[in-house]
Amino acid sequence: MGMQYRIRADFDAQTIVVYQAYPPAIADAALRAGRFTAPFSFRRMTWVKPSFLWLMHRSNWARKPGQERVLAVRMTRAGWEEALARAVLTTADPAAVAGAAVHVQWDPERSPRGAALNHYSIQVGIGRHLIRTFADDWVVGLTDLTPRVRKAAALVQGGHAAKAQRLLPAERPYPLPPALEAAVCRSG
Repeated sequence: MGMQYRIRADFDAQTIVVYQAYPPAIADAALRAGRFTAPFSFRRMTWVKPSFLWLMHRSNWARKPGQERVLAVRMTRAGWEEALARAVLTTADPAAVAGAAVHVQWDPERSPRGAALNHYSIQVGIGRHLIRTFADDWVVGLTDLTPRVRKAAALVQGGHAAKAQRLLPAERPYPLPPALEAAVCRSG
């Protein structure tokens, strides 16, 4: 996989961290239960992003309505790779995309100030037929990052991006098995 389309993430030997932004009701219920539970929807696709800064761009640093709470979702690498093995690029044939259990989309990575960078971040849409597996089997921990997000956002807005950088999760290239790499990455 070229440097342009490389998964960058916070991970260890067994798990990977992906990020999601939710309204308070969903985040609070999930954090109380230690897992996703109602009002989280098990009937629609959920998009997970291993790029913290891409989610900050998408959620406007947790200020967008309905995305005020940022959760770090620690999931098994086995689950992550199973999802990728079932994935279809959103740029594929529309019929293949419509029937896919998992969607993969690549979008420009973002700087702390939101500027598009010259490489891409992966987003993975886990379809409604796999949501229960994601929530019950793949997710091993949830952490509320909202206070850290708010502090980093204030630093960025105040012109202190270097200080904000210290609050960001460490992300590095994620090693995919070659077959998965070929399946989920576009040529750049």
